[in-house]
Amino acid sequence: MNLYKVIQGAIVTEKSAMERTMKGVYTFKVEKKASKELVKKAIETIFDTKVEYVKTLNVSGKKKRMGRFVGKTASYKKAYVKLVDGNEISQFEGI
Repeated sequence: MNLYKVIQGAIVTEKSAMERTMKGVYTFKVEKKASKELVKKAIETIFDTKVEYVKTLNVSGKKKRMGRFVGKTASYKKAYVKLVDGNEISQFEGI
């Protein structure tokens, strides 16, 4: 599996920014079939840093209405990545 396709993007919210500054935990949207080991390998390769641990969470889609029609947003997988002390991802600076 291509490591650059495992990480689909960063999740940048107020809550994730607080976790990043307080605990050093970064939040990413990842491929649904990706394992923790694969996410760790992808982060270490792409951002050239050391990962302490990875926690994953399956986020289910929410029901949405458009008039009388009911739909559902897409489900995705979220990964919380804790870096080893002294390491950081420079792309997140200033966010």
